[in-house]
Amino acid sequence: MPQNKKMSPVTVLYPGSFDPLTNGHLDIIQRASRIFERVIVSVLSNAGKNPLFSTKERIEMIRDVTVSLKNVKVQTFDGLLVDFALVQNVKVILRGIRAITDYDYEFQMALMNRHLSNDIETVFMVPSLEYSYLSSSLIKEVCLLKGTVAGLVPASIEKQLLAKIRTQNKNVT
Repeated sequence: MPQNKKMSPVTVLYPGSFDPLTNGHLDIIQRASRIFERVIVSVLSNAGKNPLFSTKERIEMIRDVTVSLKNVKVQTFDGLLVDFALVQNVKVILRGIRAITDYDYEFQMALMNRHLSNDIETVFMVPSLEYSYLSSSLIKEVCLLKGTVAGLVPASIEKQLLAKIRTQNKNVT
């Protein structure tokens, strides 16, 4: 690469269902906001996944905990991620990897995205060690079984999660 060539500012797309957002997700968002000029947190709107929180609730929760990060924007999408990225004029997708099992799946997705659009690159980040085992489904399972998730999700999200699960349990009995 020529020495004089100036790099253009990079916007990155961080997609996921975020049902709910964990401290591992937040860790990646915060660190990405220091690396990239702009971070678009893209909340998947896929009713087929049977989410605990509505898309609107997930977007509001993420906006609340990222309000201090001025270069972070939260949006929703459905359909192909590559199509959404192209509409947003984004060339980089950010994915978090916790373990080798994540890597297998994410590697396949990155290659498929590149197949769908040669202009799209995927960047992988690992969460901080203290959050490397977290997943939204694990958080929900612990809550359903009345365990504590304090320190694993932002406090505001923990309150909403506990309220949602209490409401859900009342409707089941």
